[in-house]
Amino acid sequence: MVSISSSTDCRTVEEVIKRANCTKYGLAAGVMTNDLNIANTVSRSIRAGVIWINCYFAFDPDCPYGGYKSSGFARDLGMEGLHKYLQAKSVATPIYNSPWL
Repeated sequence: MVSISSSTDCRTVEEVIKRANCTKYGLAAGVMTNDLNIANTVSRSIRAGVIWINCYFAFDPDCPYGGYKSSGFARDLGMEGLHKYLQAKSVATPIYNSPWL
């Protein structure tokens, strides 16, 4: 996790986003703000698997968890966590004397 505080050289939200995305990792990020527009902009722009807004380390079993970039490529928890255990299959069989044919 990259810590970018108000004491850094960033002057704009765009600079903060650029700096956060310049890392080779992307497991999680935290955004602390009172401005909902900034929270939405930053959370949609940062390349990380989990974005916490005004909290930290909050998990729910229904929310997928996993990272971007060198922090991983898979997801655990939620429906996305099941995909690695599933395979698609098609089965076709004729149905004779069906009222729908």
